[in-house]
Amino acid sequence: MSAAKKTHNTEDFLQMFRQMARIRTFEDNANQLYLSAKMPGLTHMYSGEEAVAVGICEALRMTDKITSTHRGHGHCVAKGADFKEMFCELLGKEEGYCRGKGGSMHIADQSNGNLGANAIVGGSMGIATGSAFTAKMLGKDDVTVCFFGDGATAQGLMYEVMNMAALWSLPVIYACENNGYSEYTRTEEIAAGSILGRAQAFGIEAHQVDGQDVLAVNALTEKLVDRCRKGEGPFFMELMTYRYHGHHVGDINREYYRSKQEEKDWKENRDPIIRFRSWLVAEGIATEAELDSLNADIRADASAAVEYALQAKYPDVSEVDMHVYAA
Repeated sequence: MSAAKKTHNTEDFLQMFRQMARIRTFEDNANQLYLSAKMPGLTHMYSGEEAVAVGICEALRMTDKITSTHRGHGHCVAKGADFKEMFCELLGKEEGYCRGKGGSMHIADQSNGNLGANAIVGGSMGIATGSAFTAKMLGKDDVTVCFFGDGATAQGLMYEVMNMAALWSLPVIYACENNGYSEYTRTEEIAAGSILGRAQAFGIEAHQVDGQDVLAVNALTEKLVDRCRKGEGPFFMELMTYRYHGHHVGDINREYYRSKQEEKDWKENRDPIIRFRSWLVAEGIATEAELDSLNADIRADASAAVEYALQAKYPDVSEVDMHVYAA
């Protein structure tokens, strides 16, 4: 693990661990809801990438904004979302963040600055850049982080918005979660050249960081966020990470595009939660027993939220055209 910043205190570190554990627990429960045929539609698991979402979002204020992806549960939880409203959304219930109409791939949580997930690959890049433009025009020091995967670097929209962001010095951070695969294809087979070079071509400062090291992610993000607030943006981050599950929950037999040994190696040797847990214990910040107790509380909260969501009401049929707008 990276060396801890002196400005952090015990609660900061425990909060990062807690948030990573909450994401992993949420995904475990969401996967079981799908496998037991209780959740409609597909979902895309974030397990394995927790240090990215938490390292970044713990460096943000509530008023700062994020945009998310089809693999967005982790971003949503890290930015402050509650289990109950999230599980209600996944199950199509009216108490969900979008009254059950967004589902897994379209959760938005405006109260915590989450402008929404997007099922279109790279689809939220324009939204994030527009959010940063708004902050600058209104004279606010809010920062926007745009999450996207390595596959989205093939989308033309990315280059249009980075060009504008660079020209106008917008307070936006483009965060590329490079988990090694674009759906079922290795990143190196779909992305020619350097991913960092894509941003550098526009004069945007770009950094690569170990996405399994929450402290390294957080330290870099804090520096870039502070500089964004001073008008020095935009910035680009490539976070090297890994997804444990397939592209979606139905992608179970993956040996035709990646080996079980590869997955085993990442889970056993590079798991972000295991690594951070070991660091917390070694530094004397928490004991194994204390972290076990914290995990037990999180699992209990998730179980209660799932049961609540399963019993919650569906939206009334009269809501079918609510929040539908025409130009």
